Amino acid sequence: MWGAIMGKNSSSTNLMSQGSRQEIKTQAIILATFVAIFWLLEILDQFVFRGSLDYFGIIPHQVIGLRGILFAPFLHGDFPHLIANTVPFLILGWLVMLQETSDFFIVTGLTMLVGGLGVWLFATPGSIHIGASILIFGYLGFLLLRGYFQRNIPSILLSILVFLLYGGTIWGVLPSRPGISWQGHLFGFLGGVLAAKLIATEKKHYP
Repeated sequence: MWGAIMGKNSSSTNLMSQGSRQEIKTQAIILATFVAIFWLLEILDQFVFRGSLDYFGIIPHQVIGLRGILFAPFLHGDFPHLIANTVPFLILGWLVMLQETSDFFIVTGLTMLVGGLGVWLFATPGSIHIGASILIFGYLGFLLLRGYFQRNIPSILLSILVFLLYGGTIWGVLPSRPGISWQGHLFGFLGGVLAAKLIATEKKHYP
């Protein structure tokens, strides 16, 4: 009897371990796919299209500029811009997935929509806004406010950790030097906060 119980417990543990490994593998594939798209587009833009892909960014107040809501987060001005965004995207993107991998897609979608529309409505006409920083600030807003909305220990601890690591980045939502899309940072951040609120509400109704 004891041997049978131990065997059953061991089997359950192995299944959980396999499930966790598969989840981590899935998360790694998702993040790697996004980053691969970033880099592929920038390589094509620099060496094939000579920078013309940037015109697929968000152009405020122009109807054609609305397409940038979909494309802008995947485009970058140059390789230093892309390099600066790659590491925080990977770190914060993975932290968004910690509780559920599906949270990543919800936060990403809302950040692109809210952030993109905010930039299109309120940024300087004629400017072009591109870069994954709109997503990075969305993830930051989500992670910082997740603890407040969900009110559980893991979420609160995660919010504190993110604040310690990236709290100083919040200043990026304010106007700064020319060439920095602070509007993208601000409205991306607000999109992440909205995602934190909506996900927390859903978890309360469907725990």
